[in-house]
Amino acid sequence: MDFSEMGSVFDNKTVLITGGTGFLGRALIRQLITYNLKSIRVFSRDEVKHFQTQTEFENHPALRYLIGDIRDYNRLRQALQGVDIVIHAAALKRIDILEYNVQEAIRTNIIGSLNVARACWDEDVKKAIFVSTDKACSPVNTYGACKFVGERIFTEMNFSKGKPNMSFVSVRYGNV
Repeated sequence: MDFSEMGSVFDNKTVLITGGTGFLGRALIRQLITYNLKSIRVFSRDEVKHFQTQTEFENHPALRYLIGDIRDYNRLRQALQGVDIVIHAAALKRIDILEYNVQEAIRTNIIGSLNVARACWDEDVKKAIFVSTDKACSPVNTYGACKFVGERIFTEMNFSKGKPNMSFVSVRYGNV
């Protein structure tokens, strides 16, 4: 599929972005608002960043702002009702800080990712995309290890899902 066909993937769909107020989330919004979407749900726990994102996108009519944490499974289920595509970009990412806060990295980057995958399953989301990192390849730090496990969670959902119309995928990006 070339980029000219990408619009058909999103045509009249509802997309939810976890970590939607972060750097990557806002970059995704910039691209997604160019497509014919039903709505884009911006899911994040930071109300200040929600306000900043609303201001940046001048209250774009397709955007819906949902405060929530991927550690909260019930809130995820609620936010995912009626969603077609999930882009899971929420994560704790500061390598230096995570080395001294391993439990918090596990709670957000592993258990939170498991919550996202399970909630997608339970709400019949058609496509769930896990945003990983180049640091998941032969990980040498907590962040890379957590993202590696997150990739495995999403991959495993394809083998145990039993729902042929669902797809769980992982993509890696890196600092270039």
